[in-house]
Amino acid sequence: MIAAALIVFLSFAIWLVLLFGRGWFWLLRERDDRPLPPPAHWPCVTAVVPARNEADGIAQCVRSLLAQDYPGALRVIVVDDQSDDGTAAVVRSLGDARLEVLSGAPHPAGWTGKLFAVSQGVAHAGKALDYLWLTDADIAHTPDNLRQLVCRAEAGRYVLVSLMAKLNCESFAERFLIPAFVFFFDMLYPFGWVNDPKRRMAGAAGGCMLIRREALERAGGIASIRAEIIDDCAMGRVMKAQGPIWLGLSNRALSVRPYPHLADIHAMVSRSAYAQLSYSPILLAGTVLGMILLYIVPLAGLFAGGLAAIFGALTWAVMTIAFQPMLHFYGRSPFWGLALPVIGVFYAAFTIDSAIQHWRGRGGMWKGRAQALTK
Repeated sequence: MIAAALIVFLSFAIWLVLLFGRGWFWLLRERDDRPLPPPAHWPCVTAVVPARNEADGIAQCVRSLLAQDYPGALRVIVVDDQSDDGTAAVVRSLGDARLEVLSGAPHPAGWTGKLFAVSQGVAHAGKALDYLWLTDADIAHTPDNLRQLVCRAEAGRYVLVSLMAKLNCESFAERFLIPAFVFFFDMLYPFGWVNDPKRRMAGAAGGCMLIRREALERAGGIASIRAEIIDDCAMGRVMKAQGPIWLGLSNRALSVRPYPHLADIHAMVSRSAYAQLSYSPILLAGTVLGMILLYIVPLAGLFAGGLAAIFGALTWAVMTIAFQPMLHFYGRSPFWGLALPVIGVFYAAFTIDSAIQHWRGRGGMWKGRAQALTK
């Protein structure tokens, strides 16, 4: 009984460290909801959108880019990455002088398909611009998003400003797993630490990244991260070496990709989870054991009785409270916080499956391509 109580107490202690010693990540203080002063001069911006088989949703993305109320010059380049569903035709049908569609070449060895598509768009954009706006084909932007991104970048002299796009959260699968996805991401990359120039922590959200062109060139361009599956956080690392960066939550960048079933979210997570662990079996084992300690042990303690039950209840209460700001951000019931231990089990399973897929040669599977390099 004493041993059980000590194990559950360890879980409780770890949660306290996470709440009070990890940049207060759970409070979600890093948001783009405050207006910022405009710059003296509105810089030139080129948006680059890599697109592979995105015919269903890309029109909404591109229309939102063309509808920006940005006072400066804006171009939009869509790179059709070997699509076979008519993606390019959908984009061309939008017909705007500011819009270009490139036919992407097959990606060479050592590159992921998405990053090679981005590199082609960046090369085509040339150097007669101040910022690159990299956005995914499944993200729609409010009309003021670019203006606010530029205001923040200019006011803070940031080399990178990125927004965590707000994901769909309507189906049961989304309500069950999506808020936790962002919660875990913020736990892993505390936004406050990412935004602190004095800390080494770096990260970014690939759905919406405004990048200072000169700083990207100094960092080695897109080629510097060409093999990365988690390309957004890799971009954050290389750009923070060039200057300050900023990452925050947003209601201005909205995902239009639905995840109606658990299998859809499973595929999204397992695509990159093992890459996050550097393809290390040791880190995988440590991560799974850590998630068991954080999410399973407190519930098991409830059935052990005595001090173990008390610490188990306290731990469950602490994690439920920590989850509340994220649930509020997504407009979900606070009672979903009680399900966090079960949600943690699902994410542990997704992580294990990510490793299995990699071992089978199907790592980083996306749009029919296995992108993870064999280690």
